[in-house]
Amino acid sequence: MRMEQDSLGEMELPDNILYGIQSARAKDNFALNYKSTNLHLIYAIVKVKKAAALTYEKLGIGKKEIYPYIIRACDEILSGIWKEQFPIDALQGGAGTSANMNVNEVIANIALQLMGKNTGEYEFIHPLEDVNRGQSTNDIYPSALRIASIELLRNLSESCAKLQQSLQERENEFEDIKKLGRTELMDAIPITLGNEFGAYAQAISRDRWRLYKVEERLRQINLGGTAVGNASNADKKYRFLVIEKLRELTDMGLAAAEYPMDITQNNDVFVEVSGLLKALAVNLMKISNDLRLMNSGPHGGFGEIRLAPVQMGSTIMPGKVNPVIPEMVMQTAIKVIANDCAITTAAAHGEFELNAFLPLIAEALLESLSILERAVTLLRLKCVETLQPDKERCLELLSQSYAFATAYTSKLGYDTVSRIIKENSGNVNAIKSALDNYRVD
Repeated sequence: MRMEQDSLGEMELPDNILYGIQSARAKDNFALNYKSTNLHLIYAIVKVKKAAALTYEKLGIGKKEIYPYIIRACDEILSGIWKEQFPIDALQGGAGTSANMNVNEVIANIALQLMGKNTGEYEFIHPLEDVNRGQSTNDIYPSALRIASIELLRNLSESCAKLQQSLQERENEFEDIKKLGRTELMDAIPITLGNEFGAYAQAISRDRWRLYKVEERLRQINLGGTAVGNASNADKKYRFLVIEKLRELTDMGLAAAEYPMDITQNNDVFVEVSGLLKALAVNLMKISNDLRLMNSGPHGGFGEIRLAPVQMGSTIMPGKVNPVIPEMVMQTAIKVIANDCAITTAAAHGEFELNAFLPLIAEALLESLSILERAVTLLRLKCVETLQPDKERCLELLSQSYAFATAYTSKLGYDTVSRIIKENSGNVNAIKSALDNYRVD
C-alpha cells in the first residue's frame, strides 16, 4: 500500500493501482455504475500527452531525463494493456478534469516503474508538474475529443461507402424485377425493386459525403490555449510545436484554432456532427423499416423479399423468423437521435469560458459514432448482401393492383379513370378492359 496526499487530505492506495488520489476520489464521487470514460477518448488524451512530452523533450524544457519514460508510458497505454486503470464514470462533473487527471496519474506511475521507482514517488515524475506541464483540461479534453471523433468518423464514413456500394449492386441486380410502388402504404404506380434500392443508395451517398466533409470542422483544436484559450502558463514555442507533433502522431490535418477561446467555450461543432449522425440514423431507420415491411409474411404480409434467417424468432411459435437485423438498426437509430438531443442540450448549457457538460457530449457523440458504424456494417453484411427477392410475389401483387390505371389519365382524364375504377369495384381485369375499350367522344 502507498499513501498519497492532496489538498483535501490523505488516501491509502494499493501499489498495483496506477491511478492516484485524484482519480480515486473521482471514481468514488461519480459512482453511477453507468460506464467508464470511453477508451477512444482516453487514448486520444494519451496521444496529446505524448505529443506534449515529445515537444518538451525537443525544446529542452523541464526535466529532460523524464520524457523518454513518459513517452514509453504513453505507448504502453496505447497498446491496450492498461485499460482497467481508467475506471472513472463517463458522466463526471468538472468538464473532464477527472479524465485528464486519471491519464496524468497513470502515465506518471507507469513512467516511474519504467525508471525503477515506486508508484506514487511523484518527486521524480509528477502527474501535474511534469505530465500535465503547460496544459489544462480545458484545452486537452476538447482537443482529444476532436481527435477521437475524427478517428471514429473516418471508420463510419468508410462503412457508409461500403453500404452504398452494396445497395448500388442490388439496384443493378434487381433492375428488371417489376413491383408495386406504394405511397402512404397504399398502392401507387409500378416501379422496379432496383428503383427502391437505388433510392436507398442515394440517401446513404449523401450521408457518406456529409460525414466526410464535416471532418474539416473538427481539425481545428485549442491545444496550447490552456484554461480559457489565452495560453496562460503555456510556453509560446510549445504551443506551435505540440500541434505539429500531434499531427505526426495522429496522421490528421490538425491545425491551431484561429481563436482558441472560441473552441474552449463553444461546442456547436459537436452539435453539427451529431446532427449529421442523426440524419444518417433517420435514413437507416427508413431503409430498415422498408425492408421489414417488404419481408413481412411469409403469407400474411408483402413477402416481396426474403431476409436471410439469422436466428429463431419465437419461444412459442415454431418456424417463426423475425427481421431482427433491421430491428436492431432501427433501435440504434433511435438511440442516436436520443443522443443528439442530449448533445444539443449539453452544448447549450456552456456558461462563459467553459462548458461543464462536455463529458456528456463526449460520451454521447463517441457512442453514436461507434454504434452507427457497427449498425451500418451489420445491415450491409447480414441484410442487404444476403436478402433474396421473390420475383413471383412482386409480380403477383403488381398484377392484383389497378396501379396501371394511372397511365390512362393523360388520355381519358382523371375523373373518367376514377369513375371506371369505382364502377368496376376494383376488379383489375374489368377495369383494364373498360379502360382499353373506353371511347372518347
